[in-house]
Amino acid sequence: MAKYFGTDGVRGVANTAPITSELAMRLGQATGQVFRKYSPHGRPTVVIGKDTRLSGYMLESALQSGFTSMGFYCLIVGPLPTPAVAMLTQSLRSDIGVMVTASHNEFIDNGIKIFGSDGVKISHKMQDEIEHLMENPDEIKLVSPDKIGKSVRLDDAIGRYTEFCKMSVPKNLSLEGLRIVVDCANGAAYKIAPKVLWELGAQVVRIGCDPDGHNINRNCGAVHPQAMCDAVKSHGADLGISLDGDADRLIMCDENGKVLDGDQIIAAIATNMHKKKTLKKGVVGTVMSNMGMEEYFKDLDIEFVRTPVGDHHVGLAMREDGHNIGGESSGHVIFSDYATTGDGLLAALQFLDVMKEESTNASTLGSTFKAFPQKLHNIKVENDKIAEEMLTNSKVTSYIKNIEQDLNGDGRILIRKSGTEPLVRVMVEARETDMVENYTKSLVETMELVVA
Repeated sequence: MAKYFGTDGVRGVANTAPITSELAMRLGQATGQVFRKYSPHGRPTVVIGKDTRLSGYMLESALQSGFTSMGFYCLIVGPLPTPAVAMLTQSLRSDIGVMVTASHNEFIDNGIKIFGSDGVKISHKMQDEIEHLMENPDEIKLVSPDKIGKSVRLDDAIGRYTEFCKMSVPKNLSLEGLRIVVDCANGAAYKIAPKVLWELGAQVVRIGCDPDGHNINRNCGAVHPQAMCDAVKSHGADLGISLDGDADRLIMCDENGKVLDGDQIIAAIATNMHKKKTLKKGVVGTVMSNMGMEEYFKDLDIEFVRTPVGDHHVGLAMREDGHNIGGESSGHVIFSDYATTGDGLLAALQFLDVMKEESTNASTLGSTFKAFPQKLHNIKVENDKIAEEMLTNSKVTSYIKNIEQDLNGDGRILIRKSGTEPLVRVMVEARETDMVENYTKSLVETMELVVA
């Protein structure tokens, strides 16, 4: 079982193991040693980005120390979205990309995501090699004094990513006449998202664009979309765009302030791609994707594939089978024609392109399919042992089986342990809202009783 890596890199409370300076430096050294043996370059290179958390300075410096001690040339890009780091890793022919972020978590947390030279998150095999070296630091071989690396700041990183985003949509796309609220969660996209939208012609209303090191994701961004919805209504905007702390997730709202999740965004864009015959094979979702979307795609004879939760699972399925759109209801959306990982800003631009092309509004696109009522409930747990007890207890599994028999294919239950937070996530989906509410309440009570 992995000691450091979770479902999305290494993550935890800042200044507490494993998110300490010491372990970040060792992670840089271990990662450097693993990748150095595969590097075709005389001087291997790593791109290091971060979001706006206060602890980012500490971890960024520690990673630089670790990588330079292994002979790496460090390209420092500062606050920049996770997908920008993945893109730059490929574009600059770097060996590794590293992003310092805890994504949608509060500022007290931080984490480290690692990409290979192809801009794809590293495999479990590589994670295992890195963890082995972290646990056995005596096996880490530092370079000789004449081969120590150095760090430089990449001053044009924002400009490179800006042009990349604009090149993902037609050259003639103009957002003139649109008023757009953009909420950057006081995170990594606070400079770049408003800039891209303004350069394409939109009138931009900025919120969540004033980071102070502590306010990332605080009552704003993709995990708190109400701020976006309120701003859209108060400014009479045409739609809202809400990103999370590292901008790899997107939640939107229409001109009425109604939230559009990842499923509705994917459905609208995939339908347009299907019409234009640019959709390759079908669409990839996860076990959390709404059953209403699955039924909708089935009616259009569009293949729909489910994977486990996590954009890395979605990306893997897309690469293996040749799909060019996929994502999660939580807002990770991948367009493999352009990117290797979830990209909130790129997804927003694709939605806006469809909206302009079809001369329609956000509320029409955002109701592409009729969603099944769905309720998500998070149960806080003290440790993994309690989480496992909840998931495997015979009373819980038996109760779930009874509910599924009652639903008879018109709904489903999903319970899973979060890979990023001390939570057990409960999802109930059915055709009727009352059924969802009642089953969620009774299931959560049953789960909490077994560990009381």
